[in-house]
Amino acid sequence: QVQLVESGGGLVQAGGSLRLSCAASGRTFSTYAMGWFRQAPGKEREFVAGISWTGGRTYYADSVKGRFTISRDNAKNTVYLQMNSLKPEDTAVYYCALDRNSATPRIRPYDYDYWGQGTQVTVSS
Repeated sequence: QVQLVESGGGLVQAGGSLRLSCAASGRTFSTYAMGWFRQAPGKEREFVAGISWTGGRTYYADSVKGRFTISRDNAKNTVYLQMNSLKPEDTAVYYCALDRNSATPRIRPYDYDYWGQGTQVTVSS
């Protein structure tokens, strides 16, 4: 069993920055790909960023490329999402997820087996 706990969300003005963290416990974290997803009200959950188990491969949605950075610290069982130049359209609940069947990140939510409870990010204009 794996437990994922996100933190770092909040309210920020457009153009500002936030850093989300996702702490994992319960299983061997370091051998699995991790992803960040988000879901805005009335919309489907969408892929934001993913990282391979080594951290050597990262993938981003086009909408966040160049503004967001995903990273991980396997010694701390933690994955991060640095979000810069935030826009109102980034407002959503952000979730981290673990894919126990892949070492490289995938972009479909149903590929992921474990999810955190989510953290709210609100960007005001």
